[in-house]
Amino acid sequence: MKKAVNKKLLLSVLSLVLIVAMAFSACGQKDSDNNTTTTTTTATSSEAVTELGQGEKTFAFEVVEKDGSKKSYKISTDAKTVGQALVDNGLISGTDGEYGLMVDTVNGQKYTYSKDKTYWAFYVDGNYAMSGVDSTEIDENAVYSFKAEKA
Repeated sequence: MKKAVNKKLLLSVLSLVLIVAMAFSACGQKDSDNNTTTTTTTATSSEAVTELGQGEKTFAFEVVEKDGSKKSYKISTDAKTVGQALVDNGLISGTDGEYGLMVDTVNGQKYTYSKDKTYWAFYVDGNYAMSGVDSTEIDENAVYSFKAEKA
């Protein structure tokens, strides 16, 4: 019984470490000359959707703050990965690490895990992402999000 509990605890800790590492994975630079911003309201809700960027591909992106407030975006891009598209549009930033970009700032809100035990978690279609944002290729049917989470 104790061995099973230890395995579950180890898997939980490893999963959390992987999730934090993935949340901080992205790289690139902002190119403000190619960005556009438009705010629209969808027909099915009163939530405003900000449109950013230019390009052949589009995808939905959401930012969920600690208080549960949400901001929605429609991203247009020619980037290959979600991370590059978000960096190009100034929505995420952080520091490069062994596992990619450690995302600490999303939509201008910075969290420092070592100070406040809060971090940005990366999700795909409401589930923890299985890869870092900078290695997640864009699927135009998916909804990507960063959620502020407290450990």
